[in-house]
Amino acid sequence: MKRNILLKSSLAILALTLTLAGTSCKSKKKAEQVITPSSEGEIEVKLYCSGDGYFSTAEVFRGNAVGESMDQNTAKRKALNEARTQLASSLQTTIKATTDNYVNSREFNNKEEVVERFESLSREVVNQQLNGTRTICERLTKTPQGTFKSYVAIELGGADVLKGMNDRLSKDERLRIDYDYEKFKETFDKEMEKFEKGR
Repeated sequence: MKRNILLKSSLAILALTLTLAGTSCKSKKKAEQVITPSSEGEIEVKLYCSGDGYFSTAEVFRGNAVGESMDQNTAKRKALNEARTQLASSLQTTIKATTDNYVNSREFNNKEEVVERFESLSREVVNQQLNGTRTICERLTKTPQGTFKSYVAIELGGADVLKGMNDRLSKDERLRIDYDYEKFKETFDKEMEKFEKGR
């Protein structure tokens, strides 16, 4: 009889312990779910050739992109075209701001004509300079769906762009008379510094 009572007591204590342990685990799981409900079912995506090391700086213009296709060469081409488009946009914005600020700081007889001439030359320089880009990162992956993903990052030195602009401006007869390289370089450098401050 004492054995039965002892056995029943032991079983009751064991059942109570298991119940409390189960409740404790459930409450922890509920607490975890409450803390991060939006992360349920989410998968972290790794973006190659992207992040801090791939932003434009005061010294270089950078562009990065991803291209996806059933064909690996098409995926690479898409990524490279998109990265170049991004780089060209950044170049054009910087050069336009530089020429606007430079022209406004100088005394030109016909500012409107000078601005038009600068803009025309800058388009030529951007198109020419894009051929000198350097690939700094390239990754190719295959998705579970069977498509290829190409990740690419390219860069172009700010000094190369400045040299290209200087070569074109100093050869232009109408602009050469009033063109001051040091003043133009100073204005260009200020625009390039904005990449550092923008982060």
